[in-house]
Amino acid sequence: MERCLIVAGGTMDISFAKKFLEERRYGCVIAADAGLKTLSQLHLKPDAVVGDMDTVDGALLADCEADPSVSFVVHRAEKDETDTALALMTAARRGFQAVDLLGALGGRMDHAIGNIQLMYRYFRQGMEICIYDARNKLYLIGGSHTFYRKTLYGKYVSFLPVTEAVTGLTLRGFKYPLNRCTVYLGDGLCISNELSREEARMELETGVMLCVESRD
Repeated sequence: MERCLIVAGGTMDISFAKKFLEERRYGCVIAADAGLKTLSQLHLKPDAVVGDMDTVDGALLADCEADPSVSFVVHRAEKDETDTALALMTAARRGFQAVDLLGALGGRMDHAIGNIQLMYRYFRQGMEICIYDARNKLYLIGGSHTFYRKTLYGKYVSFLPVTEAVTGLTLRGFKYPLNRCTVYLGDGLCISNELSREEARMELETGVMLCVESRD
């Protein structure tokens, strides 16, 4: 499945981003407002720039506007959607069902929480979103998922309900296994687990879990 890259305006470790993008290729690159500055530091040209442009350097913006291959979707500052939400809307309109999102966690906590909640909104529409920073990979799971130690983003795997309850949660191949457990929104039961084998399996009967793969 072809993926889209969205770079939002949160604080980001540029050295991490460079390494992260070395072997990844995307069908589309979208800058969400101040994410344009990050893309410039990474020497990447966006296919689209969206947002109210209230935090973008004027000279950098002018350079992009002069490039006919870059699409602009400019909104007024007093709007109902965040810049990241507008970027996800743009990705959806372009037909992408898989998105990698950088710059979504660092900076203001209200935006970070809002970006995580946006994952659920688009998950219900069939879009797979992964949020990355230097220490974490976040994504949503409904149904089942297989984990492999060799491809895990970090040592730790945590599961947090994003629905009121998750039922029938089963964890096999983990240090702390579960068998058809019910976990409610706000429970900390499934934080900081680890794989006990090279391959592990998570299954649930109803509900949706936020999975966070983390490293120290």
